[in-house]
Amino acid sequence: MSITLRLKKREERRVMRGHAWVFSNEIDTAHTPLKGLEPGSAVTLETANGKFLAHAYVNPHSLIAARVTSWRANHPFNATVLRERLSLALALRQSRYAEPFYRLVHSEGDFLPGLTVDRYDHVLVVQITSAGMELYRDDIVDSLQALTGATAIFLRNDAPVRELEHLPSYREWVVGEPVDVLTIRENSLHYQVPADVSQKTGWFYDHRDSRLSLAPWVKGRRVLDVYSYLGGFGLNALAFGASSVLAIDASAPATQAAMANAALNNMQDRFSAQCNDAVEAMRTLFEEGERYDVIILDPPAFIKRRKDREQGLRHYALNNRLAMRLLVPGGILLSASCSQALSQDELLQQMRQGAPKSSLGLQVLAPLQQGADHPVNISMPETLYLTGAIARLV
Repeated sequence: MSITLRLKKREERRVMRGHAWVFSNEIDTAHTPLKGLEPGSAVTLETANGKFLAHAYVNPHSLIAARVTSWRANHPFNATVLRERLSLALALRQSRYAEPFYRLVHSEGDFLPGLTVDRYDHVLVVQITSAGMELYRDDIVDSLQALTGATAIFLRNDAPVRELEHLPSYREWVVGEPVDVLTIRENSLHYQVPADVSQKTGWFYDHRDSRLSLAPWVKGRRVLDVYSYLGGFGLNALAFGASSVLAIDASAPATQAAMANAALNNMQDRFSAQCNDAVEAMRTLFEEGERYDVIILDPPAFIKRRKDREQGLRHYALNNRLAMRLLVPGGILLSASCSQALSQDELLQQMRQGAPKSSLGLQVLAPLQQGADHPVNISMPETLYLTGAIARLV
């Protein structure tokens, strides 16, 4: 039988609308104390007047003290419910993508808080970031293997957020033999992701549609791909007819892997990569008189926590300003953000501030958002984290 946690008066409204997080200051600890509860253990949430609200799992060490797993009193979360939701997540991807390369589970976006899974055909990379989901580790592995037929499953449980949950950091192959290189097919291109280079769960599937959206804008044009990682944007630009691509990334192994991916797709003659700090590289290119028809600006999250906000905004403004100095008149800028705390309107504002005073301004041609394999839970704005736009500088 689960423990009951009572929320303070009026703190239940967000959960009743479908939001899955309960913060520690929203719990009536005078009547139902958090202290001493086992991280990850099941709890029942109730309103201030004692009515059932939801099932959840708890972590007294975290600011997010409870994560909702079910809103139905007679349907608490268990291994069976876990498998049902994994099956629903898989069905969505199989209906959308012809090949098995996608984000299979997008945490709260798939109603599985604290669980992320990326699929590389028969190889799965799993990341667990909450104590409650960690308790289902074996059930997750068993269900994923049964549903997908995976021959190798890697637990990449070393994300910094695990520290906030008081969880250990580790990496472990729990099914099959270790795989040194992940192989991907996306938008008719082939990529390899070396395990020692990969970030997070390997590949940034969330930008698949953004990379595809380059098609109308790059034919015959000179392209600069900043924060290029493994060359995803740049190689798509070449596939759509770009005359050349210069990719810039601060990681030497990433730029080497990007060059290898260019060769894998027989594009090495039009692709070059430079290991350099993005800001310094853009300044140097400007001083050397280089100009580009299309610039892709896809930086890491500059705003990870609330205290990062002001500095992060300055970084977005600076990067967009430096990029637009390198554009020819009428040039195209694809500018993106993966900072959940930065809205689409706020990113557009940073882009506007970066436009040269000598220009007429920016024309937004297309908004960008994460792909269908990163579904947005309509009750949780936090599940929409990727924003951006394709714009023309005139």
